[in-house]
Amino acid sequence: MTSSNDASGTAAGPYQAAGSLQGRTVLISGGSRGIGLAIALRAARDGANIVLMAKTGQPHAKLEGTVYTAAEQIEAAGGRALPLVGDVRNDVDVAGAVGAAVDRFGGIDVVINNASAIDLSSTDAVDMKRYDLMQDINVRGTFLLSKMALPALRASAGHILTLSPPLNLDPKWAGMHLAYTMAKYGMSLTTLGLAEELKADGVTVNSLWPCTLIDTAAIRNMPGGETIVKGARGPEIMADAAHAVLTGGNVLAPDGSRSGNFYTDEEVLAAAGVTDFSPYSLGAPEDRLVPDIFL
Repeated sequence: MTSSNDASGTAAGPYQAAGSLQGRTVLISGGSRGIGLAIALRAARDGANIVLMAKTGQPHAKLEGTVYTAAEQIEAAGGRALPLVGDVRNDVDVAGAVGAAVDRFGGIDVVINNASAIDLSSTDAVDMKRYDLMQDINVRGTFLLSKMALPALRASAGHILTLSPPLNLDPKWAGMHLAYTMAKYGMSLTTLGLAEELKADGVTVNSLWPCTLIDTAAIRNMPGGETIVKGARGPEIMADAAHAVLTGGNVLAPDGSRSGNFYTDEEVLAAAGVTDFSPYSLGAPEDRLVPDIFL
């Protein structure tokens, strides 16, 4: 599998799609690299319209790729791209991205809340600027982008997909990294609340989370990250799972609900017929993969 920084639209995997995103417009926050870019490229292979809003407009010293190089990859994969430099924390930027998507492509079918910041420090050690950053990007950014896109999503009977974990109230997750846990659970509470609030509007709202560590720049830049990611899967597993959720081929909830669910990548893909997940690995045996947190 390719790493998060060189994922391509030509990557093959064990997932066989039952539906398509052809002609649909997908607005993604933070999609210039990693999981967001992988999801964008998978949708682009169907011929989707991809609106990327990300902060990286100029090459970064530590992070490969910009919103413009991502757009080039999306076009090469078969999609249409609208790259926008913007910050999900900024009301004007978010409103502008929603407006630009509607102006260029006539509406919005899918919003993917991918932008997120991570700091696993304990309460004693966490810097409050990092705390505020996680709250602003993860919680406020997810809420804001979802809120701004609601008129367009109501018009299209669209879908909000947020990359956040199930609301697992086992105290160990709060005890390990309280600041980060609160920020990620805030994203998940947005899924829970909007799914209920939008029941009568035809807008579907779900969350998706990986069962194992995923190779991303954020992980690689952590202390010991280059070693840690050897036990990770590539971001393509999340791209395929997101595709399966968004194309509506699977109903996993016991009550048959397509909204208000907290999916994991493995359960979605297993329901889609995937039985061998090893092609998604970066090389480690399945029993040596690093489990993700919150599960």
